[in-house]
Amino acid sequence: QVQLVESGGGLVQAGGSLRLSCAASGRTFSNYAMGWFRQAPGKEREFVSGITRSGSSTFYTDSVKGRFTIARDNAKNTVFLQMNSLKPEDTAIYYCAGRWLTTSLSTREYPYWGQGTQVTVSS
Repeated sequence: QVQLVESGGGLVQAGGSLRLSCAASGRTFSNYAMGWFRQAPGKEREFVSGITRSGSSTFYTDSVKGRFTIARDNAKNTVFLQMNSLKPEDTAIYYCAGRWLTTSLSTREYPYWGQGTQVTVSS
């Protein structure tokens, strides 16, 4: 099992940057594919970004490509989401999630979740 704790959310103006962190407990973090999801008010939770076990491959939803970067540091049991050029439509609760071995774009396939961190982008 893995426990995930997110941090780094907050309020930022449009065009600004924010870096989210997800700290994972456990001894086998490097065996987990990780992802970031977000949920805006009135909308379903959506995939934002994912990263393979070693960090060799990354995935992004179209709306954040070129602006967001996912990374991981397995030595620190941490996943990051660097968010640049933020837009008001990025406002959402952002969740860190993990699953065993392989990546997925589906919320249903991630059994491990953080508590979420609020990101608010003002215009």
